[in-house]
Amino acid sequence: MALSSMTGFARSHGVSGTYAWSWELKSVNAKGLELRLRIPPGWDAVEVPVRAKAAETLSRGNVYANLTVLREGAAPVVRINEPVLAAVLAAIKNLSGRVDAERPRLDGVLGLKGVVEVIDEEESEDLRRAAEAAIVAGFAQALSGLSDMRRHEGGALKKILASRLGEIAQLSERAEKVPGRQPEAIRKKIAEQIAVLLDASSRFDSDRLHQEAILIATKADIREELDRLAAHVAQARKLLAGGGAVGRRLDFLSQELNRETNTLCSKSNDVELTNIGLELKSVVEQFREQVQNLE
Repeated sequence: MALSSMTGFARSHGVSGTYAWSWELKSVNAKGLELRLRIPPGWDAVEVPVRAKAAETLSRGNVYANLTVLREGAAPVVRINEPVLAAVLAAIKNLSGRVDAERPRLDGVLGLKGVVEVIDEEESEDLRRAAEAAIVAGFAQALSGLSDMRRHEGGALKKILASRLGEIAQLSERAEKVPGRQPEAIRKKIAEQIAVLLDASSRFDSDRLHQEAILIATKADIREELDRLAAHVAQARKLLAGGGAVGRRLDFLSQELNRETNTLCSKSNDVELTNIGLELKSVVEQFREQVQNLE
């Protein structure tokens, strides 16, 4: 399976009977999947199937979906509002003997607000259902376009992440070869420091000091951290190769990579090793930032 990012954009539009509709979809990063719908009043029937299709297709991301529906081509219908007309005529009759005025003309009566209504032709239930089905299908079409864009960006992210993992592996190999990280070198350095102390004072127990030196050398060894870094890199590469919705697992691995790198830096007793550790921290952080974009 291909990798997918969580960012993308897509549109779809179409016509069903007298209705013209359009979908606009945009997705951004999120911890889970959240579909935020904006649907015109009266079209709530499409919400459930639309949400179901989104859940079937996407695993993560904050998706904004905006639906626009216009009714076009419907013949207007002119209708007389009988209750309003009756009330107007009653008022005219009531005032006819009380006010000296000309008799009202037909156009004047019809021109009064509310007497004449111009409405769209009433729709049939079948046409309405057909429009709803077309809108849901249109959402699926837009969702497919969104998924394609997310997969395209996921492919680009895969190359970037693979490159960062390669850098982490190379830096780990450099750390492995640093002469100062070898236990023998550490013990020698500590022994030299102890010799200086012994020369300065005769009160130190040399045997005990050498035992402590060996313990310190053992604690300063970064063999375990290097092994874990190699294991995490191998696992991350496996997840990238497998594809699918692996963003969460890669995010966890990025945290583990960061933890091992911090420990390596804290154990470092060598300037070269410290510099490698700082480079590792920078590359791991870049890896983590890019992982945040994966589904």
